[in-house]
Amino acid sequence: MGLHGLTSITLGVPDVEAACGYYEEFGLAPSGDSSGGRRRFATLEGGDQLTLAHAPRRRLLEIGVGADDPDDLDRIESNLAGLGAEFERSGDELVAHDPHSALRVSVTIAARIVQWPAEVVPMNGPGRPDRANLRAPGIERTNKVRPRRLGHVVVGSLDQEASQHFFTQGLGFKVTDRVPSLASFLRCSTDHHNLLLQQAPLNFLHHTAWEVDDVDEVGRGAHAMLQEHPERHVWGLGRHHIGSNFFWYLKDPAGNFSEYYADLDCVLDDQLWKPWVVEGARGIYNWGPPPPPSFIKPDDLAELMTGAHAPR
Repeated sequence: MGLHGLTSITLGVPDVEAACGYYEEFGLAPSGDSSGGRRRFATLEGGDQLTLAHAPRRRLLEIGVGADDPDDLDRIESNLAGLGAEFERSGDELVAHDPHSALRVSVTIAARIVQWPAEVVPMNGPGRPDRANLRAPGIERTNKVRPRRLGHVVVGSLDQEASQHFFTQGLGFKVTDRVPSLASFLRCSTDHHNLLLQQAPLNFLHHTAWEVDDVDEVGRGAHAMLQEHPERHVWGLGRHHIGSNFFWYLKDPAGNFSEYYADLDCVLDDQLWKPWVVEGARGIYNWGPPPPPSFIKPDDLAELMTGAHAPR
């Protein structure tokens, strides 16, 4: 696969400074590379992966996708031309636009993110005292939780099937799993999904997802974020059925959900992966507290729908 994952996202928010405080507390590091009123933040391994910019309403302005070489861009250019899609090619960057999800996608030639292996933590179980005479390492951690990298984004599309066609046939994403007539989980790396497209009455960002080492880091990160701001809580702790990952969702000042996640399914060999078509509650989660109505339908959707028809 010539594509190898998300390189970055740009979020538009009404209050950049408030969002900056949130994402720094979330564990992203402010970058000195900021200009034009935009603020950049880095993950541990992915470099600058979040840019915050001013916008009248919250929205995902752009996603960045990494490609290996010019041949990958040539192939995408040919595919998009065949679809009659809107795009521009300039050197080592190709920018395309999906009208159904209102997503601007910047595909650039970029180095692959190199991750160091997370520590294998021993766990006790019935008849298996793998951590005999020792306390669990997770309860002794005192370091601030910091995401390793950006993993995926979830967006609403006016025509989920058409958006799926744009990303798969045009850009080269692959379908991992599907929820019929509702959502498709697409990947441009070995992650289970890098983009989830869901059918929606408007284009909006549902959430961004950031990888941490394990379930203890998911819990520790959320606990720290909620100590002084319990209103940030959205949903968690739980485990998804599709993707298998542990999750905890929080809400930034603009209303965007941000997810700490760990233990996502990994697809190393396309021939060995069997896509699922999943219906019912398992399309959302395997276990955990029931998802609140505001997770399925964010509280500000009506406001966003009004704003979507207002002059920008």
